[in-house]
Amino acid sequence: MMYLRKKNQMKKIIIASGALLLFSFMLPHNKQVFIDKTLYDFKVPGLIGGTIDFSKFQGKKILIVNTASKCGNTPQYDDLEKLYEKYKTKLVIVGFPANNFGGQEPGSNGEIAEFCKKNYGVTFPMAEKVSVAGSDIAPIYQYILAEAQKHGFNNPIEWNFTKFLFDENGKFLTVFNNRTRLIPDNPDPKGRKSYEELLKYLN
Repeated sequence: MMYLRKKNQMKKIIIASGALLLFSFMLPHNKQVFIDKTLYDFKVPGLIGGTIDFSKFQGKKILIVNTASKCGNTPQYDDLEKLYEKYKTKLVIVGFPANNFGGQEPGSNGEIAEFCKKNYGVTFPMAEKVSVAGSDIAPIYQYILAEAQKHGFNNPIEWNFTKFLFDENGKFLTVFNNRTRLIPDNPDPKGRKSYEELLKYLN
């Protein structure tokens, strides 16, 4: 009887181990699992050198935006710069140039930096060019999308200039659509509502 009981226990262990091994092979190898990881754990290369360390932004809201230089939304650089200048004591904006949508960010890091400075006078932090979708998605965007999904935002990045807002403790708050201009007196009702929502978080 004791022998049969031990035999059954061993059989259950072998089955469970096999199932776990099979599950591990089923996971996409390009996906990272973020356990006990926060936004503050990320450091990314800057567009013109150096490192953007997100832990340095504790105590401020963080708006993360995937950007592009040849997009219909590109003038939002101006909106973002004005927003940053006005609320920089409360808000950090971090741009991530990406060529995932329409091939609208084909330039090198140097070309992107020159474009941003010359055309929009961008002073908020800009990361080096990354991928924000697909098999080569940057780890920080894997994390951002995972956090967004926890809050009911599935596949939120539809195009360039999707904006993710995190609070002063690094916790996910919300997503603003790529077409939404975060400006005062926005003629678009949805845009105006989004701007007012943002101000509630900042004030």
